[in-house]
Amino acid sequence: MASRKRVSRRVGSEGSATRQALLDSVERLMLDDGYAAVTYRAVAAKAGVTPALVQYYFPTLDDLFVATIRRRGEQNLQRLEKALRRGDKHPLRVLWEYSNKEATASLTTEFMALGNHRKSIRSEITEVTDRVRKVQFDVLHDHADDRTIHLRLTPRALIFLVTAIPKLLQLEQAVAIDAGHAEITHAIEEHLVMAEE
Repeated sequence: MASRKRVSRRVGSEGSATRQALLDSVERLMLDDGYAAVTYRAVAAKAGVTPALVQYYFPTLDDLFVATIRRRGEQNLQRLEKALRRGDKHPLRVLWEYSNKEATASLTTEFMALGNHRKSIRSEITEVTDRVRKVQFDVLHDHADDRTIHLRLTPRALIFLVTAIPKLLQLEQAVAIDAGHAEITHAIEEHLVMAEE
């Protein structure tokens, strides 16, 4: 008997209230207790449904995580594009405020850790991140007169930047994200060479 290729099935409408409540529950669990706390039972308890209903909508936990990542990614992308379209703030200000949303930052951290431990959903995290980064790169490219943004940094700010960026690079590289990595590494290396002269 030939083996059948597993076909991922989507159950229930993407916009159904039950499906959205389940994804909301996943996010709340991740924010409160981390991605490891997400189980069919925990999601069901948080949403007030049975574990069987969660599994009906999402046959595997990976299906549940991927749907959560996709939804959050779409929401974040829409929020970013809307803020950029308003045009009432410099794009760097918009990106700063976008990146400083506590829930978004916490969920992003959990998604990155999840991708590091569940390689089967890593590509979804990479795809969502690449889409957001493209919007970010495009708006700054279109806005910058000389294609370079010059920042005046105090020594304390520079120390934070130089010590924080390598950690973020490693975190992102662990889930196959590399957009902008070469450019920031080159910029910092150039600055270090100038500082050493």
